[in-house]
Amino acid sequence: MDPSQASTGGLTTFGGVTPILRVADVQASVDYYTRALGFNVDFFDVIASVSRDRCSVFLVQGDQGHVGGWVWIGVNDVDALHAEFRQNGAIIRQKPTNFSWACEMQVADPDGNVMRIGSDSKPNQPYGPWLDMEGREWEMDANGNWRLGERWR
Repeated sequence: MDPSQASTGGLTTFGGVTPILRVADVQASVDYYTRALGFNVDFFDVIASVSRDRCSVFLVQGDQGHVGGWVWIGVNDVDALHAEFRQNGAIIRQKPTNFSWACEMQVADPDGNVMRIGSDSKPNQPYGPWLDMEGREWEMDANGNWRLGERWR
């Protein structure tokens, strides 16, 4: 059976996900998302919706959630996006790093919300350290287990 025809167990199909990020100043956030990250404004009223290609994000000033949200976004070329973001002054928490699940980078917004943006993992390249929400690096040991990096132990 074609996986696209597989039953989801219900009559309703799901659409895409649009994360809602809490921000301190919606105008400043819209400026950052458009200038540094290349998003477009879909609407800007009580909340703002910004999008780039098929990725949309709602930005809500002082409401709906907690500052410091994390979102994972898949792209076709994280290295090219990293170069673009660096040129535009984006806040890069972690440069593109290879992992088993993807080659991903971490980009923050002015409120501390983090986007983990990744493309396909790079075969035959080592896995790098992973940066957690506290900014600590985690390394994979010889057995394939993640442990806090030596600097943080």
